[in-house]
Amino acid sequence: MISVEQRERIRRAYFTEHKSIRQIARETGHSRPTVRKAIESAERAPYTMRGARPAPVLGPYKARIDELMAESDQMPRKQQYTAHKIYERIKVEGYAGGESTVRRYVAQRRKERKRPKVYIPLEFDPGADAQVDWGEAQAGIGGEQVTVHLFLMRLCYSRKLFVMAFPAEKQEAFFAGHAAAFRFFEGVPRRISYDNLKAAVHRVLTGRSRKEQERFIIFRSHYLFESHFCTPGQGHEKGRVEDSVGFARRNFLVPVPQVSSFAALNRHLLNACLADDQRVIDRQKMTIGEAWERAKPNLLPLPSRDLDCCVSKPVTLNGFGQVEFETNRYSVPADEAYRNLVIKAYPFRVDILHLEDVIASHPRCYERKQDVLDPLHYLPLLEQRPGAFDHAKPIRRWRAQWPPVYEQLLTELRAQWPDGRGVREFVRILKLHRDYPAELVARAVEQALAYGCAHADGVQLCLRQLTHPDTLIRPMDLARWPQLADVGSQTPDLACYDRLLEGA
Repeated sequence: MISVEQRERIRRAYFTEHKSIRQIARETGHSRPTVRKAIESAERAPYTMRGARPAPVLGPYKARIDELMAESDQMPRKQQYTAHKIYERIKVEGYAGGESTVRRYVAQRRKERKRPKVYIPLEFDPGADAQVDWGEAQAGIGGEQVTVHLFLMRLCYSRKLFVMAFPAEKQEAFFAGHAAAFRFFEGVPRRISYDNLKAAVHRVLTGRSRKEQERFIIFRSHYLFESHFCTPGQGHEKGRVEDSVGFARRNFLVPVPQVSSFAALNRHLLNACLADDQRVIDRQKMTIGEAWERAKPNLLPLPSRDLDCCVSKPVTLNGFGQVEFETNRYSVPADEAYRNLVIKAYPFRVDILHLEDVIASHPRCYERKQDVLDPLHYLPLLEQRPGAFDHAKPIRRWRAQWPPVYEQLLTELRAQWPDGRGVREFVRILKLHRDYPAELVARAVEQALAYGCAHADGVQLCLRQLTHPDTLIRPMDLARWPQLADVGSQTPDLACYDRLLEGA
């Protein structure tokens, strides 16, 4: 086969220089048929196979393979023939060739039989529709690389995007993501499209019918939007948000963010969503932010309050002052230990309630069989049982992190009161953490040790000095009371003390 440059030289020699085919063939070293083909066309003729390649081993089985592939089309999608299974079938029937040959033929036939998918371009009214999806990404949180779950909601008309990260794809996270998105959009879309995800759909019925989760129905009723569920396996029905998952990963999370907490990560994502408002989508005449401003009046108004996005469950207190939720146990204050309580699990925290009062709140744990203990909850018990101080699990965990000055204080108190009173005094000081920040208590302990008043009253005095430093008092104007002008400046009469001692 000759190159396009050689073809051009042949054509110039023939048409411009008027050389004969014989002369051109002699000068270029190409055959006359090759020269004639170059003269006929400046383009290369496409390669066409004159006949099928011989396949002496596979050839007799091609019809059988086609038959099995046709049969596979009528079988359930997840139970169709693979190329390996077709190879095993024809091998039993006498095929003696290699599996790779069968695989190549099956791939070629599938490519020939497969039609490209064609979709209808869609257009949406302002404020009418939104789409929701979940995605995954990597982020560095607290120095550890973790997989985060991204909740995404995208308005269909303006293409405005909201992204929020959660530790897991729980129903309460699903609801919290909606509530945050509605606040971000300053309104509620009239209809939202979903996959058939468990947070919303209990069971897929025939056609478009769904048995929805009761909590999802309550949530939808609170915000008054309509829901639309895609056909199973047809993700293109909400393709805009499907594309947004990859877009958010590539544009909002590259390079991989290194943050201290989920709250910091979500601030980063929120800022990225706000910056995205300046982007102009291909074939659109306005920015995303401008299109959203146009659509905003058509959104449903926000309700006066958000729905409580949590899972609520009655729990029973165990003998260690803990309640259990999803295999993890959370502590309750010893002085508010009621047997029957209610736990409310939010995406990032767990609240424990007695009647309507929140008596404890913890960061939510997504690991399994963990004890989440607040040492402050056990201080009233340790005040009664100081002998358990060194072995109390909550204190041992706290002790590994508290400032060294606490150990110095504890040593002095134990030396001063070795009978257990020293530990009780130290527990009284630890209880100050209920009312003051940890940094302030540590500073007060340092001052108390420096002043030589290493006890609970001394630390409290230092705390008052730190929180209410002395201020200059303006002198009182005594112009209206001249008789008081000399008060405090007279020479004291010490003879009165002698009379007191004499009993006069």
